[in-house]
Amino acid sequence: MGKPTGFLEFERELPKKRSIDERLKDYREIETAPTDSNSKQQAARCMDCGIPFCHNGCPLGNIIPEFNDAVYDENWGLAYEILASTNNFPEFTGRICPAPCEASCVLGINKPPVAIEYIEKSIIEKAFELGLVKPRIPKTRTGKRVAVVGSGPAGMAAAYQLNQAGHSVVLLERADRIGGLVRYGIPDFKLDKGIIDRRMAVMEAEGVEFRTGVNVGVDIKAEELQNEFDAVLLTVGSTVPRDVKIQGRQFKGVHFAMEFLSQQNKRVAGIDRVVDHRGATYANGEILATDKHVVVIGGGDTGSDCVGTSGRHGAKSVTQIELMPIPPKDRDASTPWPNWPMMLRTSTSHEEGCDRHWSINTKEFIGDENGNLTALKIVDLDWQKDPETGRMQMREVDGSERTIPCDLAFLAAGFLHPQQEGLLSDLDLEFDERGNIKTNGYQSTSNEKVFAAGDCRRGQSLVVWAISEGREAARSVDEYLMGESFLEAKAVSMLNPVFAHA
Repeated sequence: MGKPTGFLEFERELPKKRSIDERLKDYREIETAPTDSNSKQQAARCMDCGIPFCHNGCPLGNIIPEFNDAVYDENWGLAYEILASTNNFPEFTGRICPAPCEASCVLGINKPPVAIEYIEKSIIEKAFELGLVKPRIPKTRTGKRVAVVGSGPAGMAAAYQLNQAGHSVVLLERADRIGGLVRYGIPDFKLDKGIIDRRMAVMEAEGVEFRTGVNVGVDIKAEELQNEFDAVLLTVGSTVPRDVKIQGRQFKGVHFAMEFLSQQNKRVAGIDRVVDHRGATYANGEILATDKHVVVIGGGDTGSDCVGTSGRHGAKSVTQIELMPIPPKDRDASTPWPNWPMMLRTSTSHEEGCDRHWSINTKEFIGDENGNLTALKIVDLDWQKDPETGRMQMREVDGSERTIPCDLAFLAAGFLHPQQEGLLSDLDLEFDERGNIKTNGYQSTSNEKVFAAGDCRRGQSLVVWAISEGREAARSVDEYLMGESFLEAKAVSMLNPVFAHA
């Protein structure tokens, strides 16, 4: 701990944001770059808490007090070494992670928690600035080849770990660029895509092979994949969206959120025409919110991203509706520290302008004679706890049914499970009760050569969980290929994230 009284002297300060008027005119990142002095001051707030619960709150087990101490001492090399030992991509988590570590911060019991996410971002950006992020080329190769299918954060993390262990890794992606939802699901105003390209350059120099535009299961058949590689790791995500199957669903103007967000990211990247994974070609500009009444159905982060993107398009109005009741403004007694708190969260997109409503159900999409969406029929809900089961039950409020204008409706109600038809069915994989790939640990239950990690295994989750899953799955793959457990290996440095035989 660098400054024993820091948490008493300094208040929590997050990165400054560009003004709303300015940022609504472009897609550049909202937050300004961190400064050394502010990073040092925020790191000083990390107290000598005895038991750092932030370790447990972080799915990666980041060694948070230690890198805070190094930042306070302005020892950026050590801070980066500690952070990189557990987190492959702090540049992702430092921008788009909801920071469960901060919810578990001991200081957060009675004061605002340490700004851990901000400090992570400060460390990795300083490390790139100082040239500390260098390719680490494995000294030896095992002769084993591994295919990682899907290039989101789980796939990228697994590819990095497996390559460092000495295996030859090919990362396969059906889209035209690497990154998965980080590339085409997260808006540029939250994460500039040059951040992904910067990391890819390092991984390529280390020996990871990237192949884009490869629809595994079609371009490369399942049997061919298994014959060509010694192991296959699936990190294909949870890509089947939850639909709203009500009257009028067929009207033009009703879209899944990811259709909208992916198109916009491609526009920002200068991609004028899009070819989807089925080979269909369409003009990139099909979904525009300009001068339209937009309604986002779903209150999560994806819905928030639709709100921010619609505002930048110049929508006439933006409304976000959520089925569940409004969360409490402060931490609820049902989610006490150090648990992730159930509470109302307001994103930067909401700050830019949005009407938010809770306990609303969509009854019907209404359209005109030309098949265009013109309005939504909605109804208020009353939520009450069932005295027998203890579960919350909803009922429609009498007389509350009404219509609201809507030219564009974005369905942001989450994802169900991975796409099962095609590659997964061809591999004859088993699925759990939620439709995700069934595994024993990370190894599929029906094919010992096939592994799974990330959202396709655990269900829709956070970027920090995806990185954690990719790392752990890579360890399982390595153990399968080499017959050696990472925990049993000798001479492994605490600050070295690779496996013993690398």
